[in-house]
Amino acid sequence: MLKQETLDKMHAMKMHATAEAFEHQLGSSQWADLSFEDRVGMLVDAEWTSREQRKLSRRLQVARLRYPASLEDIDFKAPRGLDRQVVLALASCGWIREHQNVILVGSTGIGKSYLACALAERACRSGYSACYVRAPRLLQDLAVARGDGSYGRLLAKIAKTDLLAIDDWMLHPLKDSERRDLLEVIEDRYGRTSTLVATQIPVKSWHEAVGEPTLADAICDRLIHGAHRIELKGPSMRDPEAAAKRTRKAPA
Repeated sequence: MLKQETLDKMHAMKMHATAEAFEHQLGSSQWADLSFEDRVGMLVDAEWTSREQRKLSRRLQVARLRYPASLEDIDFKAPRGLDRQVVLALASCGWIREHQNVILVGSTGIGKSYLACALAERACRSGYSACYVRAPRLLQDLAVARGDGSYGRLLAKIAKTDLLAIDDWMLHPLKDSERRDLLEVIEDRYGRTSTLVATQIPVKSWHEAVGEPTLADAICDRLIHGAHRIELKGPSMRDPEAAAKRTRKAPA
């Protein structure tokens, strides 16, 4: 009876992993030689691990990553100028702790989106909140929010996200309202959180792509100043022939 009451209380307190580990200990003699402290510690570890996994699952769900990417799966053999040491340095997430930005530049198919998702995934695994969004979708969401009265709430939500990964940056000329919306997003995040930008447009062309000189100065300065830059060059990773060549060159 005492055992069942204890289990019921554990479940009532949402300590489901603890309850499962408790039952497992009671049902096996292999735990009998362990000290009381060790057995309690194992129960606590089971609950802690379960809760951390649930938190990670929620962070990844909120991040809405385009690809199920991870830094461990990045192909460094492809000839595109991706430095392993630079990626490993970013993997520590020190740049997120320091509220710095990352800029990924390269042609279509070079792997920018995958790398952006991999860095966002690592951020989630390190306990940070992240959100991946394509720039056209972000601008559309901001325009809709401005019309339905939720603009302020959306800006606040974006501002408090530890890492905002914006893909397909500057794909098309910006309208005046879009320039102003981007400035609001970037200004709210500047020096407080981190922004990752993935784009085909060289950084030197951003000012012209934004359009209006004053707003362009404000947006570019806040994103580019002190940012970590990675420029990818080479054939498209989506090219079957290039992929076959990489496979043939790979050591057995």
